[in-house]
Amino acid sequence: MPTASARHILVESESECEELKNRIAGGESFADIAKEYSKCPSGQNGGELGEFSQGQMVPEFDKVVFNDELNVVHGPIQTQFGYHLLETTSRND
Repeated sequence: MPTASARHILVESESECEELKNRIAGGESFADIAKEYSKCPSGQNGGELGEFSQGQMVPEFDKVVFNDELNVVHGPIQTQFGYHLLETTSRND
């Protein structure tokens, strides 16, 4: 079964998500922004979600984590929890 490692930032609005994505693209640290802005407890660990198997996360995450480019910040991705920036840091098929 495929596994992956990823990190994310969870915020309440799409506009805030876009703003944070632009700040990361401008050179700010993903981990620092996660610690300051993410509404998920993982934010305190720089947004790190650790390693997980396909199917363990919500479908919107799986679609990005197991298909899209590695080490690129994707988003905003909307789930029932809010809006996410998501970066897949490794993947094993």
